[in-house]
Amino acid sequence: MKFHLMQTGVVGRRHEIEQGMAGQRPELYQRFLEEVVNYVKLADELGFYGYCQPEHHLQIEGFEANNHPGMFSLFVGQHCKRMHAGIMGYTMTTHNPVRVAEEIATLDHMLQGRLYCGFTRGYHARWVDAYGIKEGVSATTPDNVKARDEQDARNRSLFEEGVRVVKKAWANDVFSHKGENWQFPPEGGSTGHPAYAKYGKGQDENGIVREIGIAPLPYQRPHPPIYGGFAASGRTIDFWAEEGGKLIVLSDNLDFCESLNNRYIATASKNGREVTNTDASAWGGFLMLTDDKDRAAKLMEEHMWFWDEWFIPMGQRPPNVLIGTADEIADKIGEAHDRLGFDELFLMFGQGHLEPEANQEELEQFISKVAPRFSTKNAEGTFV
Repeated sequence: MKFHLMQTGVVGRRHEIEQGMAGQRPELYQRFLEEVVNYVKLADELGFYGYCQPEHHLQIEGFEANNHPGMFSLFVGQHCKRMHAGIMGYTMTTHNPVRVAEEIATLDHMLQGRLYCGFTRGYHARWVDAYGIKEGVSATTPDNVKARDEQDARNRSLFEEGVRVVKKAWANDVFSHKGENWQFPPEGGSTGHPAYAKYGKGQDENGIVREIGIAPLPYQRPHPPIYGGFAASGRTIDFWAEEGGKLIVLSDNLDFCESLNNRYIATASKNGREVTNTDASAWGGFLMLTDDKDRAAKLMEEHMWFWDEWFIPMGQRPPNVLIGTADEIADKIGEAHDRLGFDELFLMFGQGHLEPEANQEELEQFISKVAPRFSTKNAEGTFV
């Protein structure tokens, strides 16, 4: 089993965030970067497979201050020797998909394949409105998804087409695309160049560019592994089953998780992909490992403060919480594994809003007491 760490990107401790504008304090951001480097180095030494983070912008409050997925993944990759950097992920309603395809492919080369990536739709209106790649696009929330309203439909259309364009760019030397939101090259083509015909592809006999291609193509062929977050939508399951992205599911409702896997497998089969539970989803939750019951209660209170203040007002549900002793957490993982058959575990941890010493001890305890029950290290020292 592979173990992934997921950071939330919190810049300040609770008391610092409550003072206001923690995200704009340079000394806090410098401390944040130093702490991340230390977590990455420790995770690499311990044998974690990957370290990943989401994309968010304009977070002046100090929550989720991960504002460039590619740049941050390069930062992660440069501070570890064998661990993978994970992008979770590019918010496709705010990016040109051809540029995303090229950026990820370039990063894949810089890290020599120590990279995996995800794609998201965007749930935070303030920054999606500001960064929206097309006029009128905005964020979507579980309420929008449930209502299937115009805002959700526009967001989903851009997201799904964007991911497909990225994959098309990765798979072909040159390509063209005309969809609901994007056309590459533009209608009528683009102005050509003699060198295009002499050394490249995609230009017709009249000197007009009819196809484009990214450079470089990905280091990993056909492309880095793809993951998708799941936001309580059957259509999202179907989309990732069609496109070959593994779902990351942070839920303790194992009946729900099992039905999700079953739908994924059925949809994949209809699209010519024969897959298993292992291919369908990865599982996980927020890690809170301690033998001290009072400490566990305080960790849970801190976690729920973070969730209540930030995520729940946006319609987000609290994730699964893996809280307790090593034995208790191992039992929860084991029960889920027996039902779901996953081979990857994603663990959020208290990066940013808890002190580094507490986080580091928790990660060390997980690797020494829990990880060996489900996995062994490869020759390079990584649990797989």
